[in-house]
Amino acid sequence: MDEESRGEELMSSSVVKRTIDVAVVTGMSGAGRSTAARALEDLGWFVVDNLLPSLLPITIDTAIESGYLDRMAVVIDARGGRFFADTQASIAKLKERGIPLQVVFLEAADEALVRRFESSRRPHPLQQGERLIDGLRRERVMLAQLRADADLVIDTSNLNVHDLRRKIDAAFEGDQRIPLRATVLSFGFKYGIPVDADVVLDARFLPNPHWLEHLRDKTGLDADVNDYVIEQTDAPEFLDRASALIDLMADGYLREGKRYVTIALGCTGGKHRSVAMAENLSARLVRHGVETLVVHRDLGRE
Repeated sequence: MDEESRGEELMSSSVVKRTIDVAVVTGMSGAGRSTAARALEDLGWFVVDNLLPSLLPITIDTAIESGYLDRMAVVIDARGGRFFADTQASIAKLKERGIPLQVVFLEAADEALVRRFESSRRPHPLQQGERLIDGLRRERVMLAQLRADADLVIDTSNLNVHDLRRKIDAAFEGDQRIPLRATVLSFGFKYGIPVDADVVLDARFLPNPHWLEHLRDKTGLDADVNDYVIEQTDAPEFLDRASALIDLMADGYLREGKRYVTIALGCTGGKHRSVAMAENLSARLVRHGVETLVVHRDLGRE
């Protein structure tokens, strides 16, 4: 092999095609984008806030060329005004190029968002001199398709900043270790079904510990309540089938690029049956290799 050929071979072998992981954080104003961004920053992500959507591809290219970033999170929201329409086109361009990109959408009920805006005494960016609720409606219309296409939707209506950070941590920490992550969320049907649930399971077919005086004031986290619920005839089979259902769906989720699933498990008040069953379902999923976060949405509300 002559020197020229040897040099060309050495040059081609030294060229390594680089890419970086990208997270686009978006969603409703007041739903917790800043908290999510800080949580990602604490996990080692390089975070860019309020980037013009049209600049997303060139920003990612610059990060790749720099050679020292491997994860970048970009916060994009309605403050971009008419430029926000470029968001989906920019995301599509990056995905077409094979850039690993995930969209995180933060959601919240209007009532929760109104309370947050009123407490901060700040106007909504799309309020346009009208009522706050008018700005929220405009924003929901603007974000509808982005929400539908999101890889992860988090409803923060009943979450505090610490709960939200835990959800972000569960979704992004140690990203290469576990291919599918699950949030098992217990809730009470009388408080409403979680809007961010991918799967909803109903534990109300089991006898209610509320009607037993020695268990009424306890919760599903107490051993005697847990034992009472799990020892019911159909409880173990329910948990086995629920776990098998998630196993069945896992491969499909991953093929479709969905790496996070929220499994909502409800009873009447979210205090006894759903809490105990959520804890036990989580344990089964962990044994099957699914990294799991347990959240008890309505525990303590009664």
